[in-house]
Amino acid sequence: MNDTLIDEATIDRRLAQRLKALRSERGWSLDSLAKLSTVSRATLSRLENGEVSPTASVLGKLCAAYGLPMSRLMRMVEDDFAPLVRPGEQTIWHDPSVGFERRSLSPPAQTLAGEVLECRLDAGARITYDAPPRPGLEHHLTLLEGALDVSVNGQSYQLRPGDCLRYQLLGPSAFATPDDSAARYLLFIV
Repeated sequence: MNDTLIDEATIDRRLAQRLKALRSERGWSLDSLAKLSTVSRATLSRLENGEVSPTASVLGKLCAAYGLPMSRLMRMVEDDFAPLVRPGEQTIWHDPSVGFERRSLSPPAQTLAGEVLECRLDAGARITYDAPPRPGLEHHLTLLEGALDVSVNGQSYQLRPGDCLRYQLLGPSAFATPDDSAARYLLFIV
C-alpha cells in the first residue's frame, strides 16, 4: 500500500458504486430501499449515481437497512487488508453537513472482529442514528478531547476527557457536542 490518503472523490465514487451493488445484490428496487431505510428515493438515486455525498445520518439509515455497521460498508470501498496501517493509509471520511470526521485507524477485515475509529465532531454538532446496523454491536468509546453527550439505549451520558463508555447498541443513538466545545474520541467496535 502507498503512503497517501485515498482522496474524498475516490471514496465517494467507490461508495456510490458499492451502495448500488448492495441494492442490486439483494434485488431491491429504489422504492423498496427507500421504505426500508426511510431515505427518499430521489436521494438514493443521487447517492448511487455519485451526484451527492452521503451524510453520516443517511449512511446510518442505509447500513441499518442492509444490516451492516458503517465501518464495514466503508471497508468495502477501501483497498485490500494490510496488517500494518500507517497514518497515510488510514481512510478519512467527512460529513461537512454536521461537522463530522471519521478516520479508520484499524479498519475491519474479514478475519478480524474489531476495529478502531478516531472521530471528530465540531462544536454544536449532533448526529443521530435511528437504528443500529446490527443489534447488539459492542462499542467502547473513549473521549480524548472536548465534551460529548451520547445517548444509547434510552440512556444519556455526558463524557469528559478520559471517560470510556461501553455499550451494546440495541436501538437509536445520538452523539452531540455543546455549542462551545468540539470532541475527539476513539471508538472501538467489536
